[in-house]
Amino acid sequence: MNATALWLTIIALGVYHGLNPAMGWPLAVANGMAARRGGAVFATLLPLGGGHFAAMAVVLLPFAWLGWYAQSSRAIRLVAAALVLLFGVYKLIARRHPRALARIRPAQLAWWSFLMATAHGAGLMLVPFMLGLCATAPPGAQASGIARTRDLGHTAVMNYLAQSDLATAAVVAAAHSLAMLLAGAAMAWAVYRYLGLRFLRRAWFNLDSIWGASLVIAGAAGIGMAL
Repeated sequence: MNATALWLTIIALGVYHGLNPAMGWPLAVANGMAARRGGAVFATLLPLGGGHFAAMAVVLLPFAWLGWYAQSSRAIRLVAAALVLLFGVYKLIARRHPRALARIRPAQLAWWSFLMATAHGAGLMLVPFMLGLCATAPPGAQASGIARTRDLGHTAVMNYLAQSDLATAAVVAAAHSLAMLLAGAAMAWAVYRYLGLRFLRRAWFNLDSIWGASLVIAGAAGIGMAL
């Protein structure tokens, strides 16, 4: 997969996470209806997006650092993709949500969002695609790396590459979280303003199976990109 396809996949996964009710948009609808004003819907979504971003960054940044540190990132990419695939299989088998998350108060929205995204493996799903971006350097980057080796030495080059990979991880987390936030906002506003709670009662379906299958697909894609 080229860089454009990887970025589109990251954004598409963000939209998918945003539409998934497990990521919190029903809380925004509930708060909007409780406050009887549309502003409460969007006020609720902001901390949900912040918590989701933190969950992405906590997972992606260490993998980005490991991708730089190892002599070959191929092994890390294979392990990361296999981990995603195995977690997807686990989610297909064990579909219950962690009970501890049910005791988190809705007022602590950012913390709740962070825990929910982490428990569902949302950040783990992005790891193969983020590592793919870190591994696809433009042709000019290798030339500039050689020049830096001559001028600044091996240590300076490795520090520069580490910062680049960490920056990529941060941008991936931000782009994905923004797509998730916009999709969640659109869904929450549509339910709050137009569709109402009757829509949820009639059209609600369990996304756990789809979520687990998507993790398996993401892991398989990561293995394919690393081979």
